[in-house]
Amino acid sequence: MSNTGRIAKAFADGKAFIPFITCGDPDLETTAAVVRAAAENGADLIELGIPFSDPTAEGPVIQGANIRALSAGTTTDKVFDLVRNLRGDVTVPMVFMTYANVVFSYGAECFISTCSEIGVDGLILPDLPFEEKDEFLPLCRQYGVDLISLIAPTSENRIAMIAKEAEGFIYLVSSLGVTGMRSEIKTDLASIVEVIRQNTDTPCAIGFGISTPEQAQKMASLSDGAIVGSAIIRLLEQHGQNAPEYVGAYVRRMKNAVMQAD
Repeated sequence: MSNTGRIAKAFADGKAFIPFITCGDPDLETTAAVVRAAAENGADLIELGIPFSDPTAEGPVIQGANIRALSAGTTTDKVFDLVRNLRGDVTVPMVFMTYANVVFSYGAECFISTCSEIGVDGLILPDLPFEEKDEFLPLCRQYGVDLISLIAPTSENRIAMIAKEAEGFIYLVSSLGVTGMRSEIKTDLASIVEVIRQNTDTPCAIGFGISTPEQAQKMASLSDGAIVGSAIIRLLEQHGQNAPEYVGAYVRRMKNAVMQAD
């Protein structure tokens, strides 16, 4: 199956639950176990963060994970090897979330062709403006890796334009600022989703600030799925190498919540 087809499959059976995991926090063996636990407990698609020294979209929790992963000696090549190993038995779609600089410094063609070779289905680059995506889009198309677009509350008159050209799925940022758990999400997401729906059939999942089953259910009822990062990273911070069973139980709870969304 082409990589693109795998992402579509994540949204084919109802609302998707998408966990985010920073690779190498606290070490790559734990990351592998956490990914497998998430897949076994109902994750429909898994976002893997390649650690970067200056993760501008991230709040303190995920920044901390980046620092721990880099301190543990995590490199892009080691993350590629991790995915090669995971693809021996993990069939759910996996996408990388990282920063344009990581791709540039590795060599864009080398990075994207390796994604294709190891079975990474898409690429999310939060610091890549829509207007500059042609830096990477031709290579992503050449190698069958979806370049996933982000839409934020500030996108306003650009929402339709971004949606029309979106591939894989759309990452709808729930609120302004950086990633992190929020007690409530106040953005008028329904009207943003409406504009997206008018312009594309590409599924749209909401992320930033979701941590409870209630929030996940609410966000999934507005869109095609919910993305959770900081709450999972917090479990890794608390439990370290023992985190996989806690993450598995959390993913199961969150997946059950999004399945309740109408």
